[in-house]
Amino acid sequence: MLVGEVRSGLVEARHPVTVAAVDGSGRPVASFGEAIDRPFYFRSAAKPFQGLVSQRFGAALVPEQLAVACGSHGGQPVHLAYVATMLAEVGLDVSALRCPPSWPRSASATRRVAAAGLTLRPLFHNCSGKHAAMLRACAAQGWSTADYTDPGHPLQRAVLVYAGDVTGEPLTPVGVDGCGVPTFRVTVPGLAAAYARLATDPDLAPVADAMYRFSSLTSDGELPEAELARWVPGVVKGGARGCVGLAWYGGLGIAAKAWTGEISVAVIGVIEMLRRLGLLPAYQEEALASVARPAVLGGGRPVGALEPIPDAT
Repeated sequence: MLVGEVRSGLVEARHPVTVAAVDGSGRPVASFGEAIDRPFYFRSAAKPFQGLVSQRFGAALVPEQLAVACGSHGGQPVHLAYVATMLAEVGLDVSALRCPPSWPRSASATRRVAAAGLTLRPLFHNCSGKHAAMLRACAAQGWSTADYTDPGHPLQRAVLVYAGDVTGEPLTPVGVDGCGVPTFRVTVPGLAAAYARLATDPDLAPVADAMYRFSSLTSDGELPEAELARWVPGVVKGGARGCVGLAWYGGLGIAAKAWTGEISVAVIGVIEMLRRLGLLPAYQEEALASVARPAVLGGGRPVGALEPIPDAT
């Protein structure tokens, strides 16, 4: 599948995207696009599974906190308050975070903190909720909190084992994610299998429920995957460099990877898969038009769109 950037009737750029759907038993349902077995990094699409491992080791997060831990928050005041509270409840503060200093992911949040005279901070990083959950698990187990991002740390070893279980794939050698924790290799079918588990596995039900109920805590609300999450019965989570997973509550996992790294292209791929599988009623398709066919602007007005195109176009 190709997504074309169409401006004034001309395909100006082509974005290859690969999409797969897998059912709750791990059976392939459908796929399109090339490079189906090409590995890429899980990035933040792994957060629901990292969050469950933290819970298993005693993070003891309530649903709202779990949603923040499994999300890529926008750095809004509510997000920062949850992260700070998650740490304070176990006797830690924001100095324990090992994610790099960052501006908030949300542009409006960045303007707010800049107006207050603040600079880059680890707390503002979109992964600080995940890091706070990991720190809570370490505190519960009596593990070191100074090196919790190291691949050899007991928590990270447990995450690797569990991620391999839900994807059904070998995930090594590991890389380093933007926030500093290990990130794993995965294929599009492997990512889809993981999200099928998120949709169907009772062990993951608290994670899926928290992310579905409190989707505003998992994102900055300004991204294409956030709009998709508002209109589908399930959980959506994007990852850096153009990957996205959807846990469809009908018992399906759908994953997409845009090989140009554009998350908007990956979301188009997921929506196209839903359309081809007959899972999008007309009202949902209409509601998702802004992310299914994002406008290309010229002179401040729409002159085209990002949209699926035939390979030969």
